[in-house]
Amino acid sequence: MDKKLYDLMDWAGIEEIVYSEAADPHKLLGPHITDDGLLISAFIPTAVMVTVRLASSGKEFPMELADEAGYFAALIPRKNIPEYSLLVVYDNGTSEELYDPYAFSPLYTDSDLKKFEAGVHYTIYEKMGAHPMSVNGVEGVYFSVWAPCAMRVSVVGDFNLWDGRRHQMRRLGDSGIFELFIPGLASGLIYKYEIKNSRGEPQLKADPYGNFCELRPNTASVVWDTGRYEWQDNAWMKKRAKMDSKNQAMSIYEIHLGSWIRKETERNENGNDIIGSEFYNYREIAVKLAEYVKMMGYTHVELLPVMEHPLDASWGYQVTGYYAPTSRYGTPDDFMYFMDYMHGQGIGVILDWVPAHFPRDSFGLANFDGTCVYEHKDPRQGAHPHWGTLIYNYGRPGVSNFLIANALFWADKYHADGIRMDAVASMLYLDYGKNPGEWVPNIYGGHENLEAVEFLKHLNSVFKGRADGAVLIAEESTAWPEITGDIKEGALGFDYKWNMGWMNDFTGYMQCDPFFRKHHYGELTFSMLYAYSEDFILVFSHDEVVHGKGSMIGKMPGEELETKAANLRAAYGFMMSHPGKKLLFMGQEFAQVHEWNENAELDWGITEQPVHKQMQEYVKSLNEIYVNYPALYQMDYEPEGFEWVNCTDSEESIVVFLRKTKKKEETLLIVCNFDTVLHEKFRIGVPFAGKYKEISNSDAESYGGEGRINPRVKSSKKAEKDERPDSIEITVAPLSVMIFTCTPVEEKTVKKAAGVKTAAAKTAGVKAAGTKAAVKKTTVKKTAVTKAADKKAAAEKIEDKKPETKKIADKKVTVEKIEDKKPETKKIADKKVTVEKIEDKKPETKKIADKKVTAEKIEDKKPETKKIADKKVTVEKIEDKKPETKKIADKKVMVEKIEDKKPVAKKITDKKNEKK
Repeated sequence: MDKKLYDLMDWAGIEEIVYSEAADPHKLLGPHITDDGLLISAFIPTAVMVTVRLASSGKEFPMELADEAGYFAALIPRKNIPEYSLLVVYDNGTSEELYDPYAFSPLYTDSDLKKFEAGVHYTIYEKMGAHPMSVNGVEGVYFSVWAPCAMRVSVVGDFNLWDGRRHQMRRLGDSGIFELFIPGLASGLIYKYEIKNSRGEPQLKADPYGNFCELRPNTASVVWDTGRYEWQDNAWMKKRAKMDSKNQAMSIYEIHLGSWIRKETERNENGNDIIGSEFYNYREIAVKLAEYVKMMGYTHVELLPVMEHPLDASWGYQVTGYYAPTSRYGTPDDFMYFMDYMHGQGIGVILDWVPAHFPRDSFGLANFDGTCVYEHKDPRQGAHPHWGTLIYNYGRPGVSNFLIANALFWADKYHADGIRMDAVASMLYLDYGKNPGEWVPNIYGGHENLEAVEFLKHLNSVFKGRADGAVLIAEESTAWPEITGDIKEGALGFDYKWNMGWMNDFTGYMQCDPFFRKHHYGELTFSMLYAYSEDFILVFSHDEVVHGKGSMIGKMPGEELETKAANLRAAYGFMMSHPGKKLLFMGQEFAQVHEWNENAELDWGITEQPVHKQMQEYVKSLNEIYVNYPALYQMDYEPEGFEWVNCTDSEESIVVFLRKTKKKEETLLIVCNFDTVLHEKFRIGVPFAGKYKEISNSDAESYGGEGRINPRVKSSKKAEKDERPDSIEITVAPLSVMIFTCTPVEEKTVKKAAGVKTAAAKTAGVKAAGTKAAVKKTTVKKTAVTKAADKKAAAEKIEDKKPETKKIADKKVTVEKIEDKKPETKKIADKKVTVEKIEDKKPETKKIADKKVTAEKIEDKKPETKKIADKKVTVEKIEDKKPETKKIADKKVMVEKIEDKKPVAKKITDKKNEKK
């Protein structure tokens, strides 16, 4: 070796490189100006000869072997650094010309490093990872990774024989970032980082910021250019940015791409399964899914995590490649096409995202550089004992930056319309899923994860700052306050929160036998007590149809599938009319009987069977009504958009309510019956005088019901009910949900001629049924009363279904308590007991399955009495459920004596008793 060249050698540094322990290989490798000329060094193991060729002149300068491991050097007599290449001959006789990777300067700026150190470099994914690019006119791939405690990091792959000595990376100061530009590489190459920890132990890691990965079970990262796809959804993105999703319809179809549809696994010539052949490509799924979603009327799809994950059984919730769509279904470009196509079909796409924890796989984030980079070192802080996963250290800027940038990445690079954040509760509580002694309190001694709270606020503020219409959704299962709302007012800042409380309560309610639901009525109505505390999405998600929980129809009571389907239709109808956006997991729209299995496609074949086809049609019709009637979505998060009509009828398991907008004519009336009882001529209060048209009934024959619907428009009457002056009579089918449009009409005032008296009374005949007790119905129609003194008509109006107190001969009455829904029993001489059932709210109720004694039902529809005193007519209003009695000290009730000019109440008899 030339003496000058020998003297220029840093032998200690060369040994560091040869043993692949250099954190700054650029210090020796590549071109360096010296007093004696241009020194160029290269470390190429297995090379037997290396020559420097200058690009400008073509002159060649042989390099001398300084270390037999493959360290070469050349001293060229010049004082500047020209463009050059290396001509390499290997020990196997092959040769190549390559650009020196150590001849390129770092691409990070000081600003990049400072922002990353502070945790606010929101586009760090443009630098981290592997990026095909051109540097100084040379094509190659730029690699960058954060490994703050690593001794050395190298890029390895097929291109360098997976030899960690060949492409050792440069550490940028104290940032912990390693980077290297390798000329000649391109998209499609597989690679990993070989990281040598502080103890000198090497380990292979996939790229945390890698944009693509090998198909499982392989785990290497794949170089990919995410900037070459040409998007066609500009109109969609502009429209989304101007839209407020809160007052728009949002019906979400939650799906798992790998089991929505699936192929038969192909086999190779040896009869072995071809890995991945069972999956459809993103592009194939896009076309089929969009067609189905549009047919069903959904507005959005939500994908279970598509980020790369090694285990199918995790459904994507144990992520190893946060910046890579899973290769199971194709390439990143294929997934971009999927997103683009869905937008072109008018369908929004929400992505499931998992920042709460990550798996322990050795090639992933765990113990990344030999130390706990992404997780806490203390297992009480850094591990989920029950899930077997690790918890992020949200207080470390490099970690929070990794996650915040990742959420932004999916919105920016893949045009995601929303990010649904998984397991937020596990992030907020330090003791989540842990026993005493398994967690460490915060600095105030509490169990709140203060670092996670700040992380979530930080993420939400940055995400919303983009103002492009994309939303953030929290799956949070506790009562932590203000998950949604303005960060400036102390909220975490999410746009929506999954209503897990409603899901659990209502699912539990529906699982009850209808006979016992009256005892669980509160589970049906409780959600409205907190409905406006957050901006909720109502969900029947994947979590409800796995791990032995059964499918949605499997949860419903009933021995026959048709009965279960009737219950499920009622559940879906109630969900769709309840305030909040909606989400339903795939397969439940056609009542799949089996639990969801991620290894098999949905049971599409059963949609040919009537029960399942009809359920599918019903869900389709609900979506159609939902998106076409603003009252069902426009004021989801304003109390003025909802109003109870009846939320106390626990005995009959019936609720009645209104959904409203600011336009009176857009009001909808919803009636829900969760019992197996048919109610005919059932009277309900309505919001105003008008016409009421049924637009949906879950008991329609087309949906699998028995057709007990209300085909004609109902005109309201001036008959008080549910504390409302106007009401209608409808048929309420068992296990049904009805939706009515409400069209107001102007009330007309009719003046009667003075001095004219009219009266009409009709009494229905008594009808006997077999040898059992007969139902007696007496209808007394309204009698007009004319006031003689001043010739103005006035009527005493006694309300619907309100019995009058009877006067007995000895003027003493034993009080019989007349209560809503409780029969009044009268004892007759030596005969059997005939039950006279005086009911409010239950006209002509027919009990299904009970074919025993039929109650005698006495209905005084509109009895009218006249009281003339001082030539004035006084209207006496006898309240529902409140018969007027006076309490005497000896606990007997004396009935007020009815004055001479009052009509005497008639007594209906069974051939013996007389109605006076």
